Amino acid sequence: MKFAVIQFPGSNCDLDMLHAIRDVLGEEAEYVWHAENSLEGFDAVLLPGGFSYGDYLRTGAIAKFANIMPEVVRFAESGKPVLGVCNGFQILAESGLLPGALIRNTNLHFVCKTVGLRVENAETIFTSEYGANQEIQIPVAHGEGNYYCDEATLAELRDNGQIVFTYATENPNGSIANIAGITNKAGNVLGMMPHPERAVEDVVGGTAGLGVFKSMLKAWKEEQVHA
Repeated sequence: MKFAVIQFPGSNCDLDMLHAIRDVLGEEAEYVWHAENSLEGFDAVLLPGGFSYGDYLRTGAIAKFANIMPEVVRFAESGKPVLGVCNGFQILAESGLLPGALIRNTNLHFVCKTVGLRVENAETIFTSEYGANQEIQIPVAHGEGNYYCDEATLAELRDNGQIVFTYATENPNGSIANIAGITNKAGNVLGMMPHPERAVEDVVGGTAGLGVFKSMLKAWKEEQVHA
């Protein structure tokens, strides 16, 4: 399975993503610079965390105009998996691939800690390696991770099973309904504020995040069998 790690000016978790895929998962991964316009040959797209374009104007608001983004949208609309973590989640929301918006943390401070997450939907291509309602420990690091949407959108997210992760022990940012990660209606685009790529080895505190990438690989392998 070949993963594209999109790099924007200001990305700072791109190496973590590459390491998680290449060195831990044992699959292929390559950087794709934001100025490129093709994702030919890739099976999945990863939008890493960081501060694309310095978070000027609004987090993710400038990145959505990057050359590569129309191709990311096309890739997602074709049904292939797209994962956006932290700033990547913000970019997916700004690009319209996910509903809602990410706004300033309620305490107005940058938060960096490990938090408990609950797996609300273990039947997605990103979570099949987890159990339903399983609680895992994953790091967060953000200043604008407060997920917001209107009541109608929230009801739709709940009805469709699009709320994939919630904060289980404490809500570090004020996110509505304790939301930590959501998918699109089709289930092939996931945005999450916590960093699974920072939790793939015991030496750095645990491997709870590896399940996200293992689930993606499992779904891809199953697709190849039925292709």
